[in-house]
Amino acid sequence: MPRFHQFCAAILLGTSASFAMADAASHAADAERFLKLAHADKLTVPVYGQVQQMFAQRFAQAPNGKQAVLESYQAKANAALDKAVGWDKLKPDMVKLYTSNFSEQELKDLIAFYQSPLGQKVLQKMPTLTAQSAQITQGKLEAAVPEVNKLLADMSKELGIKQAAE
Repeated sequence: MPRFHQFCAAILLGTSASFAMADAASHAADAERFLKLAHADKLTVPVYGQVQQMFAQRFAQAPNGKQAVLESYQAKANAALDKAVGWDKLKPDMVKLYTSNFSEQELKDLIAFYQSPLGQKVLQKMPTLTAQSAQITQGKLEAAVPEVNKLLADMSKELGIKQAAE
């Protein structure tokens, strides 16, 4: 009889492991669905734009008639970025990030929300809202910079630390 119990336990463990793998695969699939719905594959688009702008600014200092050189280097920069932060490189880590922070049911709820008209509006408005929020914060922060710099200077003076500007 003990052999029968061992056999049953082995089958039970194997079955529960299969369910766990299926649950993990389902959880990961939901995370991928959410990331696709949230356009996470577009997260690095601003980075590409910034790099292209850096090349264009440098190119503006070059002699005229060298457009092919700029385009060649921009293409090489895009390839380097693809290698480092292309969606195929980010996706596994993003799936892991979302599955570790949201249960499968929470991801299903997020998917349902983002598929709703309000969720679609949030997705559409979020980049603009984020940019405007950053501008508001930056504007408010600039008012504090002189005071913070003075506090740093006062602390440095009190501690006897020479400042770089001195």
